[in-house]
Amino acid sequence: MKALILVGGFGTRLRPLTLSKPKPLVEFANRPMIQHQVEALTAAGVTDIVLAVNYRPEIMEGALKEYSKQYNVNITFSVEQEPLGTAGPLKLAENVLGKDDSPFFVLNADVICNYPFKEMAAFHKAHGDEGTIIVTKVEEPSKYGVVVHRENHPSRIDRFVEKPVEFVGNRINAGIYIFNTSVLNRIELRPTSIEQETFPAICKDGQLHSMDLEGFWMDVGQPKDFLSGTCLYLSSLQKRHAKELTPVSEPFVYGGNVLIHPTAKVGQNCRIGPNVTIGPGCVVGDGVRLQRCVLLKDSKVKDHAWVKSTIVGWGSTVGRWARLENTTVLGEDVTIGDEIYVNGGSVLPHKSIKANVEVPSIIM
Repeated sequence: MKALILVGGFGTRLRPLTLSKPKPLVEFANRPMIQHQVEALTAAGVTDIVLAVNYRPEIMEGALKEYSKQYNVNITFSVEQEPLGTAGPLKLAENVLGKDDSPFFVLNADVICNYPFKEMAAFHKAHGDEGTIIVTKVEEPSKYGVVVHRENHPSRIDRFVEKPVEFVGNRINAGIYIFNTSVLNRIELRPTSIEQETFPAICKDGQLHSMDLEGFWMDVGQPKDFLSGTCLYLSSLQKRHAKELTPVSEPFVYGGNVLIHPTAKVGQNCRIGPNVTIGPGCVVGDGVRLQRCVLLKDSKVKDHAWVKSTIVGWGSTVGRWARLENTTVLGEDVTIGDEIYVNGGSVLPHKSIKANVEVPSIIM
């Protein structure tokens, strides 16, 4: 089997982190986001993975070579000279996706879930039609494009309703698909949308089905959702692989769901959790309070700092008695001074903050 991962461009939604690394290489739960997907795809029998990119693929080549060896999979780049939307990249990668008759997966690089690729392949084979999309249930469907099924059919999709004013259903497109190679005949090599052009055409022919996603789902392309997705992932880890989490018996763990890299150091009298990820080489001082936050590699949080709903970038430092909250994001190599308050600040790399940031803003 084959797969296409829609990576896209610069990753502006996850600034300031993507000023230092391409979005797929930003660590999510201490592993690059792309690694979660490559591992799940290969576990389902995928032998060829194409990354559809339109921004500096050479930055990712080294990491992807490692994954190619580690997971015994062919990984190639399909580079767009102009952004081709969500359908055009399928046509551009036709030489790989259409090289044999086996179906292929398509997924967005920002999506985190318990990727059910094996179950998808079995479901797709069972109904025998052209396409299957994963759908997830949401509480507020009015924000999304909602899937409407054909009458008296549990999975065949009739149409999509974008941001419905009246309730028509609560299942939305989760950004993970599997198609027969025949779908490539429907797509032209031009900027085009899989959601607005390809799906309606397949629906019209009665060839598109949905499969419900079990468990959590999140598009982690924005800092707020990155943090929410981390909480969901850690909760899922607690149920499936609890041994990977720091035991709640540790005196500093408060509320559980704490993931700490073995090389990180934690000081005395800390209170950490719930929903905290601490990356390799991080140093947490004495009396630190961490909650619902992510510390990326080699970052430091000094004594008695209070960090909540924050992403601390690689090699950054949070000063003594500092307080960070309200979806604050520190880029690479940022220094927050002692006793500084940051409320929803988005701080670009290599900056030093010596005055309070009381109103959410971008610090350049």
